[in-house]
Amino acid sequence: MAKRIIFNKKEEVLHKVCRPVEKFDEKLAKLLDDMHETLIAANGVGLAGPQVGMLRRLCVIDAGEGYYELINPEILETSGSQRDVEGCLSCPDEWGYVTRPMYVKFKAQDRNGNWYEKSVEGLFARAVCHECDHLDGKLFVDLIEEYVDAQ
Repeated sequence: MAKRIIFNKKEEVLHKVCRPVEKFDEKLAKLLDDMHETLIAANGVGLAGPQVGMLRRLCVIDAGEGYYELINPEILETSGSQRDVEGCLSCPDEWGYVTRPMYVKFKAQDRNGNWYEKSVEGLFARAVCHECDHLDGKLFVDLIEEYVDAQ
């Protein structure tokens, strides 16, 4: 495993729509392992492919309920609302209030290509939405309702 460089919001790769993952092989497994190590080293909650220069629909999340890999994720259902301070590893020292769903049901593939569904709430739901936005070339700074001082 190796720690990867996290791209800054000024990089073009963060503003492009990602392509689906089609090959579930050792190269994908290494990328996911590297992303996990990078996420831990950065003390983050989630990390998406474009943040490490890969225009593929994948992300890793650890929102306190264990580590999850979401490949080709699709949000199936949302409900409720939560407004909280959000940040991003690609936007250091930028923090702001963003409103997201309180509940999210999604489906995704694991590193072996197997589909699974999961329902999540709170921080995990926020992270799924945030990371799926990355896969569509969107950054949380475009959703900030009110900036706050760096934490």
